[in-house]
Amino acid sequence: MGSKISYTFQGRTGEGYLALPESGAGPIVIVIQEWWGLVGHITDVTDRFAAAGFVAFAPDLYHGQAAAEPDTAKKLMMELDLNQAGQEISNAASYLLSLPESSSKSVGVVGFCMGGSLAIWSGTLSEKVSATVGFYPGASWERHAPVWKNYSGKSTMIHCAEGDGTSSAPGIQEAVREISAAGGSAITFDYEGTQHAFFNDDRPQVYAPIAAALAWERTLDFFFTKLK
Repeated sequence: MGSKISYTFQGRTGEGYLALPESGAGPIVIVIQEWWGLVGHITDVTDRFAAAGFVAFAPDLYHGQAAAEPDTAKKLMMELDLNQAGQEISNAASYLLSLPESSSKSVGVVGFCMGGSLAIWSGTLSEKVSATVGFYPGASWERHAPVWKNYSGKSTMIHCAEGDGTSSAPGIQEAVREISAAGGSAITFDYEGTQHAFFNDDRPQVYAPIAAALAWERTLDFFFTKLK
């Protein structure tokens, strides 16, 4: 079990949920929230990464706010200052690499829904982020305005729900095309019969346990391979 922390690094403050592996050290993974906020599902996923051997941290991008129903979640997402969120993720990457528990030279970032887009975007923001995983990210990059050329030498993995249009969705196609053109690596997986948020076991109406387990296994293998 992890715990909520606050920190200051290089003059910037941050807060979130930190979970350490039983071994005491491991590669770094940042877990980015869905539009609901830093809720129980996200802290549980962070704990799962720690149990698998990672130093895992979920930044609280809503700073204490969270949603239990879609209207509130949409409002919080639209009010999120993307530039500030990007700075917080980048600063968290630098902070985590400075910890004695870190065993990697770079950071992996994984996110879900809104966080899936932020995770992929983070690869364009920080040289510390070398590997990203997006679970069913959003359909458009207009708000993020990513500088895709910064993905040179980096890798991303994108898990796509059939209900979102699979990897054929325009936003996924753009990310794969631009990352590949930048000299990065982009791989996608489609999960037949799944809906958006199929990994979220707090939402039984969409949770798909077989697809979720496969996506989880692929994500762990990806990070263990990429984070050295």
